[in-house]
Amino acid sequence: MSNVDKRPATSIRKNNVVMYQNVPHIVTEVEHRTQGRQAGFIQVTLRNLATGIATQNKFHSNDTVFFCYVESKALEYSYEDNEGYHFLHPDTYEDEVIPSKLLEDQKSYLIQGESYSVLFVDDRPLQIQLPASVAMKVIEASEGVRGDTATNAQKTVVVETGMKVQVPLFIKTGETIRIDTDKGTYLGRA
Repeated sequence: MSNVDKRPATSIRKNNVVMYQNVPHIVTEVEHRTQGRQAGFIQVTLRNLATGIATQNKFHSNDTVFFCYVESKALEYSYEDNEGYHFLHPDTYEDEVIPSKLLEDQKSYLIQGESYSVLFVDDRPLQIQLPASVAMKVIEASEGVRGDTATNAQKTVVVETGMKVQVPLFIKTGETIRIDTDKGTYLGRA
């Protein structure tokens, strides 16, 4: 891989793409820690962009890490098949495929026809950047029980992608709700 930049481990941030064991990995979690009188370290969760497998690793604060140059393109989600998830370039209609194993954690937020920021490393699409929240239509919701509001009562609904979300009792089938893509929780009506 030719497009890399050498920097200290302390500059690692969530969603950076770094080389680890000669394979690009995306950083999914970062925590800077110190223990008593010992030197600080950076604990990270890395997802292998070739296999989709997540691993945890520690970098000492004085370690050097190779960061990959990442290009981001806005592409429209089209469909999923046995090859993976298909995204179309809105101007050229060029089809880009991301293997299913790389989007396991994000597939519940993919809505056909919506535009997503797709990360490319060495001209290969490897990951999508989800927005902070997405609007989804409720396709299945049970009726809330009247009088069950002494506390913050919630019920489970199913949204258009098949994902189940805990929502307040007043949400009904057909309504559009906003969902936090980081935690998968209800944020409010859209």
